[in-house]
Amino acid sequence: MYLQGLMQAGRKNIERMEEVVPDCSYQPLHHFISESEWEARAVLDQIAVEADRLLGGSENSCLLIDESSFEKKGKSSVGVERQWSGRLGKVENSQVAVFASLTQGKYSTLIDTRLYLPQKWIQDSERCLAAGVPESEVVLKSKADLAFEMVLQARQNGVRFSWVGVDGGYGKEPAFLRRLADEGEVFVADVHKDQKIFVEDPDPRVPERETPRGKKPTRLKAQSASQRVDAWAAAQPSELWQKVVVRPGTKGEVRVEALHGRVWLWDGSEPKARLWHIVVIREVSSRETIKYVLSNAPAEVSLKRLVQMQRQRFWIERSFEDAKSESGMADYQVRGWSAWHHHMALVMMAMLFMLEEKLSHKESHPLLSCSDIEFLLACFLPKRGGTKREVVRQMDVRHKARQKAIESAYRRQRLADTGEWAQAAA
Repeated sequence: MYLQGLMQAGRKNIERMEEVVPDCSYQPLHHFISESEWEARAVLDQIAVEADRLLGGSENSCLLIDESSFEKKGKSSVGVERQWSGRLGKVENSQVAVFASLTQGKYSTLIDTRLYLPQKWIQDSERCLAAGVPESEVVLKSKADLAFEMVLQARQNGVRFSWVGVDGGYGKEPAFLRRLADEGEVFVADVHKDQKIFVEDPDPRVPERETPRGKKPTRLKAQSASQRVDAWAAAQPSELWQKVVVRPGTKGEVRVEALHGRVWLWDGSEPKARLWHIVVIREVSSRETIKYVLSNAPAEVSLKRLVQMQRQRFWIERSFEDAKSESGMADYQVRGWSAWHHHMALVMMAMLFMLEEKLSHKESHPLLSCSDIEFLLACFLPKRGGTKREVVRQMDVRHKARQKAIESAYRRQRLADTGEWAQAAA
């Protein structure tokens, strides 16, 4: 019923699901999402296995990592805090989660997620307990830590992908990129324009003592100078830029201009620097729009291939659009840890179903979209009858819920007023 509601309801919360799904009522559905003890982790793992069957095992299969935010009011929703919201482009009261998407060509589906808990939550054990956060999860983890966990989880589930793709929010974390490399993963990571690179091997060494006085040097020192990646790109001759066709699009070929080099990265402590690809990509129609990209792919990988790998990140954005507009990802009205994960697992199950339908009909209907599938299901799935009695019943239910919310607000106000009067009297 919940999955059916995700496909049929306009706004995909339980109240609206109840209005369209036959034989559906609020309390059992709410219990199923918020209180039932089924394991979201087991469902997510199965989704990953099924997604791999559809999209894994190709040289073009990749695991894309990105985050999404959900604007929320109040302080009770698990993980909610005033924090940066990429969707809103500002600091706002919101929840933030990191997601993984398995992608091959133009087909992509979300297969895993980790809810980010800000430091204020980790430091407040009572708040975590009230939201049902498992004790094992009350640990401060960065978003990069959560991303790395999902890469390991995907491999544990047997998901077959050729590289990991991330944006600058994760590419700016050098420890994260080194962990991926050390794990044997190929990555393609956007980085910020102030990323430091070495065009010559820094050959880290402990310098010799220059005078007999003072402490003997112990820290490694680079033997060549670093520079910002944007400065390196600006210094390259114009003839080194190459035009690259990324993929066919709905408005013609997607084309960019790109620059490639091999550079060293050193974190200031490792005994050896790492030799990786640097790729600079700019839009043909807007040369000021530039992406800087690092990759540890094999040295022989071509510039065209690296650009196409980086541009696959477009599809996780499309996955988020489909998840929010067609599958109700952001329409939940739950507060607890389990309920949040239950909802996300079912959203991803709905997305997996739509992916399988698109693949099943790709020869006869190559343009079939998630929006099309939702439209078809909304038309042909059984619906709660639109009789006069049913319409009036649904309106009465909404009015009762609204009245209950009004009375609750007045009770809170009276309690607050009583406390203020008591404090003034004292």
